[in-house]
Amino acid sequence: MRALLIYPVFPPTFWSYDKILELVNRKVLLPPLGLITVAAILPQTWEFRLVDRNIRPATEEEWAWADLVILSGMIVQKNDLIEQIQEAKRRGKLVAVGGPYPTSVPSEIEKAGADFLVLDEGEITLPMFVEALERGETSGIIRTTEKPNVTETPVPRYDLLELDAYDSMSVQFSRGCPFQCEFCDIIVLYGRKPRTKSPSQLLKELDCLYDLGWRRSVFMVDDNFIGNKRNVKLLLQELKLWQIAHHYPFRFNTEASIDLASDPELMELMVECYFDAVFVGIETPDEDSLQLTMKYQNTRSSLHESVETIIRAGLRPMAGFIIGFDGEKKGAGDRIVNFAEQTAIPTTTFAMLQALPNTALWHRLEKEGRLQDSKDGNINQTTLINFIPTRPIEDIAREYIEAFWTLYDPDRYLDRTYRCFLMLGAPKAKTAFKIPNWIDLKALGIVIWRQGIKRRTRWKFWHHLFSILKRNPKVLEHYLTMCAHNEHFIEYRQIVRNEIEQQLSDFKKQSKTEKVLA
Repeated sequence: MRALLIYPVFPPTFWSYDKILELVNRKVLLPPLGLITVAAILPQTWEFRLVDRNIRPATEEEWAWADLVILSGMIVQKNDLIEQIQEAKRRGKLVAVGGPYPTSVPSEIEKAGADFLVLDEGEITLPMFVEALERGETSGIIRTTEKPNVTETPVPRYDLLELDAYDSMSVQFSRGCPFQCEFCDIIVLYGRKPRTKSPSQLLKELDCLYDLGWRRSVFMVDDNFIGNKRNVKLLLQELKLWQIAHHYPFRFNTEASIDLASDPELMELMVECYFDAVFVGIETPDEDSLQLTMKYQNTRSSLHESVETIIRAGLRPMAGFIIGFDGEKKGAGDRIVNFAEQTAIPTTTFAMLQALPNTALWHRLEKEGRLQDSKDGNINQTTLINFIPTRPIEDIAREYIEAFWTLYDPDRYLDRTYRCFLMLGAPKAKTAFKIPNWIDLKALGIVIWRQGIKRRTRWKFWHHLFSILKRNPKVLEHYLTMCAHNEHFIEYRQIVRNEIEQQLSDFKKQSKTEKVLA
C-alpha cells in the first residue's frame, strides 16, 4: 500500500510566526506530529510519503503514486482539509481522515466525501482500519470510546519530514488533563486521566531526532505537561542525564497549568533539562469568570505571584487569555492588558471565547439556544465569538481589538520583554558556546536595523539590550530571540484588527436584515 499523508494549510494565526521564520529561512514553526505518528502505527510494509501543505503542495507525481490518501487536521485547518479531501476524490483516490477536527465533527468530513473516518486515538482505531482494508471494505466510520495505553505508541516517523523547513520539532509525553475547564476540548478528546509514555520511550524519540541531525528546539506538545507530576519528574530526571550526555542538543518548551508555580522541584528539574519557556492558560484575571468556567486551578493562589515565581525559576511565560465569558463585566480587555503589563508576560495568545464541539460549554449553550449557526468554533485570534454572549458582541469585539492592538504595540512589547528578562532566572544547562551561523547573524542584523535604527523603538531597543547585557547577561540570546518576535506581532495585530472589524461589520448587517425580516 502506498500512502500519501497530507497535512492541510494553517491560515494566518498567532502561531504562524511568518515574519520570524523568514528571518531564519524556515517555512513552518512545528511539524505534523499526528501524521508521522499515524505513519509509525500503520504497517511498516507500506510505503509512505508526507506532504505538509504549509511547506508546499503535493506534486502530480505524488498524487499519481498514491493508492491511499490520509489526512488529519484541527478545526483551524478545516477549509483546506475539506478542499484536499475533495481534490483526492476528484482524482479517484481512497481517502481516510482522522485527527481532532474530524473526531469532533465527523459529519462535516463525511459530507466532504471521505471514504474512511478513522476517529479518536489511532493506537486503537488504525489497526481496525487496516483490518477493514484487508477485508476488502472501501468505506466506514471507525471509532472507539477506549483510551489507549500510550506506552505502546511507536516512535513517530520523523524521517518523513522535510526537517530543514521547520523551526522546532514536536514530541508528546502525555495525553489528557486532570482539570475540567468548561470551554476546553482536550478533556473531551483525550480524557481527564493523564496517560504518559515511559521515560525510555520518550528518550528513544529524542535519540531518533538526534540521529537525524536535529539540533534546534523541541516542543513538548502535551496540553498539560505536568498533568501527572510524578511521572513527569521521573522523565525529567532521566532527560537531565540524556541532555548532559549529549551536550544539551535540544532546548525545550511546553504547556502547563499554573500550579507549576507551586512545585519548585519540578521547575528546577525543567530548567536543568534546558526548558526555557512554558505556556500557561491564564484565561482572565477576573475570578468570577474563572469560577464560572470551572478553571478552579487558577483561583487557588495569586496569579500575579505564580507568574513571577515561574519567571524567577528560569521559565519565560507565554499566556493564553480569553474574552467573552458569561457574566463578564465591561473593561475585560483593559484588565487583561493590565495583567500582562503588571506581570511582564511578553507574549500572550488572546482570543474571543469559542464554544468548541462537545465541550461542556457547547452543550450548555446549545441547551440555552445560544449557539450561532456556525457551531464548530475556531480557536483563532481572527474569529468572532460563535455564540450569543451575555453582553453585546460589539462591545466584546471592540474591547478585544483594542486590547490586542495595545498588547502588541512595539514599545509596550519591548518593555514587557525587558522587564521579564531582568527577572528571568539564568539557565542552568551547561551548554557549550556555539559560533553563530550566517543565517542567525543575518537575522540579528535585520532585527537591529529595523528595531534599533529604522523604527521609533530605536532608543528603547538599545537601552534595554545593554541593560540586559549588564544585569542578566546569561539570558541575552533568549532575549534577542524574543525581540525578533516583535516582527511578527507588528504585522499580525493589523491582521487581527482587519479581520475582526470585517466580521463585526458582517454581523451587524446580518442582524439588521434579520430585524427587518422579523
